[in-house]
Amino acid sequence: QVQLVESGGGLVQAGGSLRLSCAASGSIFSINAMGWYRQAPGKQRELVARITSGGSTIYADSVKGRFTISRDNAKNTVYLQMNGLKPEDTAVYYCNAVARMVYWGQGTQVTVSS
Repeated sequence: QVQLVESGGGLVQAGGSLRLSCAASGSIFSINAMGWYRQAPGKQRELVARITSGGSTIYADSVKGRFTISRDNAKNTVYLQMNGLKPEDTAVYYCNAVARMVYWGQGTQVTVSS
């Protein structure tokens, strides 16, 4: 079992920045990759960024150049640094971990005002 706890969401003006954190606990040795997804009202959940255990990263085209995913292995934590936020980034952001199963955090709201 893997437990994920997210933090760092909030309300920010367009052009601002936020950093999301996702702390993993439990069977963290089994995790192959961690990532961030988001879901806006009325839309499907979509991948924002992912980082593998080897450090490889992928990003959604809509956030490339603005968001950066990183990890601190000592703290078992993955971060999502979000710069240049836009109103269309408004969503609930979910942390995700892929091991033998897929695990999800509880979600954190990010609201970007215009």
